[in-house]
Amino acid sequence: MKKVNENKLKEIQGGFSTGAALGIAAAIIFISGIFEGIVHPKSCAG
Repeated sequence: MKKVNENKLKEIQGGFSTGAALGIAAAIIFISGIFEGIVHPKSCAG
């Protein structure tokens, strides 16, 4: 196995950004809300 020095370690790009994670979470919540509305419809008139 090759050792990576500190400078090379800082140059490595990758992983998952926080914005992408929040976007995916927001999409899942939105789609689950649509599904919930279809399965359990509620009247809008109070």
